[in-house]
Amino acid sequence: MSFLDQTARSFLMIELVKGFALTLKYMFKPKVTINYPFEKGPISPRFRGEHALRRYPNGEERCIACKLCEAICPAQAITIEAEPRDDGSRRTTRYDIDMTKCIYCGLCAEACPVDAIVEGPNFEFATETREELYYNKQKLLDNGDRWEAQIAANLEADAPYR
Repeated sequence: MSFLDQTARSFLMIELVKGFALTLKYMFKPKVTINYPFEKGPISPRFRGEHALRRYPNGEERCIACKLCEAICPAQAITIEAEPRDDGSRRTTRYDIDMTKCIYCGLCAEACPVDAIVEGPNFEFATETREELYYNKQKLLDNGDRWEAQIAANLEADAPYR
């Protein structure tokens, strides 16, 4: 029986007819492809993109130089140097991230007790040279200033799950 069934399927080209039917089914539906540079798809609040250092609303940087992010980084991409200030608090004098080493694991953001270092929503940061991927403190603070509204909204959306 299976031999006759297989012969009938081959003779009638059932697989080819099913393929054509599937093509016709999707031919008249609206397209799902987006026009990328001009249209962007949705990004999850937990998306891990370009790094940023955040500031408090009064403009002071959040990083307290605890160096937990440097210690937990599996790729050893973060370098921090700190000094005590006149008021007794510690702040960073140097905060560098080598983005060519970074594996975007998010452990630095999880380890930070004050949400100073975060991975923002920006995924479009291609460069022409490797030197442009060595981020210093000022570049990270600029990223934080640029993306602060989106970063704060993402952290608020993710807060119930932390």
